[in-house]
Amino acid sequence: MTRIYDCSVDAELATGMRLARSAIGRGALVVIPTDTVYGIAADAFNPEAVQRLLDAKGRDRQSPPPVLIPGIPTLDALATDVPEPVRALVAEFWPGGLTVVLNAQPSLVWDLGETQGTVALRMPRNQVALDLLAETGPLAVSSANTSGLPSAIDVIGAEDMLGESVAVYLDGGVAGLDYDAIGDRPGDTSSTIIDATGFADNGGKLAIVRNGVISRAAIEAVIGDALAPVAEK
Repeated sequence: MTRIYDCSVDAELATGMRLARSAIGRGALVVIPTDTVYGIAADAFNPEAVQRLLDAKGRDRQSPPPVLIPGIPTLDALATDVPEPVRALVAEFWPGGLTVVLNAQPSLVWDLGETQGTVALRMPRNQVALDLLAETGPLAVSSANTSGLPSAIDVIGAEDMLGESVAVYLDGGVAGLDYDAIGDRPGDTSSTIIDATGFADNGGKLAIVRNGVISRAAIEAVIGDALAPVAEK
């Protein structure tokens, strides 16, 4: 039976983390707090687990999940051809609300969906998430919601949408409290997504593909004109 574990209570945190590690190890799904929104997590190297994640959200393989990592050194283990502006951004904003889309290492044995050889990576700024990642390794993590509904910013919202499809829910309180609310609804604290896959073919430019908690101005302050201008509509 699915249960919610309150990570502010030491005994529940210990039990919840133990059960979350076990669930990930057997290919089940776990909901975890992050610094942006709650995420639904699966072992990134277990194709069946990743498919369970997509099924729980009601997504198809054309919407592969991002991958959360425990530290910056993991960046080069999972991605190749990392441009220097990306290194500058992750040095400034990781851990935090920045997701970077890069070319995946071709030697990786995983199946996240129809990625076209890319991977979206982020290091979250949440200790519960980081502690779990330190023990499990990279996790495929997408926002904890069913497709078409707002991302959950608390564990009850996640449980209402995902129910018994998730084995363990870790309750870390309301997500994103240290970010300003953005987007179309109060409390929308999704990560900003930068695409670096076309860097060489795009004149040495990175592109923002989703606005989020890290502002364009903050990114420009780090990498200057290496950020592509806003496309005209």
